[in-house]
Amino acid sequence: MDILLFIVLLVLFIINVPIAVALSMTAVIFFTIQGNVPLVAILQRMFNSVDSFPLLAIPFFILAGKLMESGGISQRLIHLAEVMLGRVKGGLALVSVVSCAFFAALSGSAAATTAAVGAIMIPAMVKKGYDKNFSTAIQATGGTVGVIIPPSVPLVLFGVTAGVSISDLFIAGIVPGIFIVMLLMILVYVISLMKGYGGGEKHSVKELLVALKDSILALMMPVIILGGIYSGFFTATEAALVAVVYGLIVGVFIYREIKLKDLFEIFSSSMLMSATILYIIAGASIFAYYLTRERIPMEITEALLSLTDNWIIALLIINVILLVVGTFMETAAAILILTPILAPVASALGMDLVHFGIIMIVNLAIGYITPPVGLNLFVANKIAGTKFEGVMKAIIPFVCVMIIGVLIISFIPQLSLFLVK
Repeated sequence: MDILLFIVLLVLFIINVPIAVALSMTAVIFFTIQGNVPLVAILQRMFNSVDSFPLLAIPFFILAGKLMESGGISQRLIHLAEVMLGRVKGGLALVSVVSCAFFAALSGSAAATTAAVGAIMIPAMVKKGYDKNFSTAIQATGGTVGVIIPPSVPLVLFGVTAGVSISDLFIAGIVPGIFIVMLLMILVYVISLMKGYGGGEKHSVKELLVALKDSILALMMPVIILGGIYSGFFTATEAALVAVVYGLIVGVFIYREIKLKDLFEIFSSSMLMSATILYIIAGASIFAYYLTRERIPMEITEALLSLTDNWIIALLIINVILLVVGTFMETAAAILILTPILAPVASALGMDLVHFGIIMIVNLAIGYITPPVGLNLFVANKIAGTKFEGVMKAIIPFVCVMIIGVLIISFIPQLSLFLVK
């Protein structure tokens, strides 16, 4: 029955049944076959799964990201990065990566980071003589840090599902996020040297100060959010609302990039995205409930630990599972399905669940740049207008570097935990 459960779920995914429907439908079918859980109890559990104060952070962070994307924040951050790094060999490519890191600290979304920065940087890089496929690959990969550097919607999902402090997860994501950015910058610099991509014009100290002054309000947002969480002044959920208010004030009244007519589109698109995620959470909660009742997570834990008593090999197996699933499944669904299964395994191995959460998110982030899901790939490809085959070839070194990064993060837990501790 356990094997049949996953076969049914896989078939529903293959025939393109929406993820939330597939998860809930599979669970309802098997509960009905067993006949030991009334349908009203299933509906109650679905409602209770989204009736959660910490989950309020998701719609608010999504809305804050939309406000920042529309409020002129991305242009100012990109200009600051260009003034800082534009004259270095491969400068525009480095600017693209750093701009993604800046915007990731505001948006919490990989696709939003790719779209906001890519719309500006890809045309600029192509104009300066960079290969279009290379430019697209940089932007797609750079966008993945949007789910690693806090605030991050996937980190909120993991925290709620695993019962782990979201504040701790946010703090734990800072250093791994910066570490991934540094690895990407090294790769971009090496490729730029090999391809002969030149730097831009040299900027004066005065220009740097002007760019810094112009973007100071954008840079203050992550400082306010993370500073407030770290100091205990407010929770991660309250920080999300603070981010919305801050984004509204900056975008509407200070930068004046957001007009009143734009607010309807910003709010409606945020509502739609939030509803989609919450529906997936409701569907996944029923699926996880069935798994727990049938002791499937415990059986998987025992089976995995019976294969090896070496924690290094066990952790490698977990990483492979996460990489494969991330390639084929949307991130939110993967977190909600795999967390109840793999978190007990991680605990049995003696891992800190905060560290495990970072490992899971970085692994699944790689799925944003690998087909068939590869959301960032499709977003960047649409912006650049490139052929998908060419981008796939250019993305291979970036995928390799990301895998190296996740292995280092996996086996050096201090990267994730020393700020938390």
